[in-house]
Amino acid sequence: MRRRPTTRQPVLQRLVLPDLEDATSEDLAPDQVHDGLRLTGEDISGQDLTGATFTECALENVTAHTTVLQHARLLETRIERLRAPVLRATGSTWRDVEIVDSRLGAMDVDDAELRSTHLRGCKIDWLNLRSATLEDVLLEDCTIDELDLGGARATRLAFTNCRVGTLALPHAHLQDVDLRGLEIGALGNVEGLTGATLDTRQVLDLAPALAAHLGIRVED
Repeated sequence: MRRRPTTRQPVLQRLVLPDLEDATSEDLAPDQVHDGLRLTGEDISGQDLTGATFTECALENVTAHTTVLQHARLLETRIERLRAPVLRATGSTWRDVEIVDSRLGAMDVDDAELRSTHLRGCKIDWLNLRSATLEDVLLEDCTIDELDLGGARATRLAFTNCRVGTLALPHAHLQDVDLRGLEIGALGNVEGLTGATLDTRQVLDLAPALAAHLGIRVED
């Protein structure tokens, strides 16, 4: 009997942090390694942390408006209740990261690398993942007004109880991308769905867009 194909789900390891050292915004600097730090209630708005590395750190109840994290590395780090109307993290690396109960406006992580990353309970206005690489990424209980995956390469990306207002997929490369837990308001670039998994209801909802893309005329 032929085995039924199954969409592979993200593989995530539980993040366990060691004892952390309390730190303040003044302890942070660009192009520096920050290891085992805990920032609680700090305001790092406007700080330039280009090229900084955070390893086994925790950021709790932190404000980060227009904070620059270009080419930064966040490794084995937990972020909770982050408030960031604008966060610039082009070309950054996120590995074994948890982002929980955070409110983000424009999160610019284009050309970034996200691996073993879990977003839970987040509200994001615009999530820019253009040309990003995503592997083993899970979004859970998240609301995103606009999600841009243009040119992204995504493997084992999944959504659970999430909603997106607009999903853009121009030139996206998807493999084992599970969209069954994602309510999609509007979809651009239907051809970008190649490699994604949808449920029957979603396929029916997208039927007009799929028909238009294929040049199918539907008449009663």
